[in-house]
Amino acid sequence: MNSKNADFAALLSRAADAETSADPSSVMTLLAETDGPGGGFTTYRSSFAEGAVGAPAHFHTKATELFFVISGSLQVLVGDEITVLNAGDFLAVPPHTPHAFAAAPGCEADVLFIFTPGMARFDYLRLLGSVMRGETDPKKIAESSERYDNHYVDSPVWREALAGS
Repeated sequence: MNSKNADFAALLSRAADAETSADPSSVMTLLAETDGPGGGFTTYRSSFAEGAVGAPAHFHTKATELFFVISGSLQVLVGDEITVLNAGDFLAVPPHTPHAFAAAPGCEADVLFIFTPGMARFDYLRLLGSVMRGETDPKKIAESSERYDNHYVDSPVWREALAGS
């Protein structure tokens, strides 16, 4: 790979070596994160069981969040609209846009997530897994919103969609 113009060195993450964080309804595989001068990225893969709720409504002030559905179907909220992403679909959610996601009703989902610019978001994913497993007080998530650029919002549209699932 010619990385003459890159702001970071080439980075290879082997699936066999990647850290995983599991909770009762999903497995996150932490692939790579950088925060170099070019902005970097955070990349992880989540496999959601049928009925799994991914993230409540939230937004990021700095990061664009990219979704690529590897297999299955993912129900997503973007602003006040709900749509279903299927295998092969891609979505980019810009900063300050409320969004949420869950396995689509009756489906599993395997999704690649990328955040740019990158930051130490793996610590947030570890914290999230710990809360979902009942090992850590959920208040720790709220306390971490500025550090990890996750700002939770109320979304009646999302609550209604989950209730109907």
